[in-house]
Amino acid sequence: MAETQNLFSNLQHSRDAVCRADGLACARGAITVFEGVSFSLAAGQALCLRGANGSGKSSLLRQLAGLLPAAAGTLTHPDPAYGTHYLGHADGLKAALTIAETLAFDAALAGYRADNDAYADIAARLGLAGCDWQFVGDLSAGQKRRLTLARLIMDPRPLWLLDEPMTALDAAGRALVTDLAEAHLENGGMIIAASHETLDFADEEVLLEPRR
Repeated sequence: MAETQNLFSNLQHSRDAVCRADGLACARGAITVFEGVSFSLAAGQALCLRGANGSGKSSLLRQLAGLLPAAAGTLTHPDPAYGTHYLGHADGLKAALTIAETLAFDAALAGYRADNDAYADIAARLGLAGCDWQFVGDLSAGQKRRLTLARLIMDPRPLWLLDEPMTALDAAGRALVTDLAEAHLENGGMIIAASHETLDFADEEVLLEPRR
């Protein structure tokens, strides 16, 4: 088990890591959602997936997370089970737990142990200072979004898959996401994020066109 200070470690990820898609396609039943999607991402780079609703941004992230099979094409990327973080639309939080209990649960899943002061420090880092006693069910949508970011901090993995990471966040929350993303990229991490808006930390974009 790791000690408390490792919860904030700036782990350097491998500079040889890549995330590559070649001619990727997605189908739901008999309907093709998208096809012919290709990109290549190296360590320290971020990609923004853009496109209208229904163009397949979330489906592509789910393919990368190993939750949806590819109808065609190939994927090369870190092991979805151990090398990626996927933060989708559902926050995966338990309403009956407090913020501190949620952080303790996530830390245990990551193989860490820490004391209550450490969880209070993490809450403060996420802009939830003094709120560690609050129940998740009483939090606003923006506060829940901030809380999900703790998983990125406590369990460093090279590839982050983020679905609309700025949703429900105010200016300070958006700045928090950008700061965390930039620190991750500086440490050799990679990010693929679906977004309706431009993301300051993204190096390039892939535009998905809805099928007609």
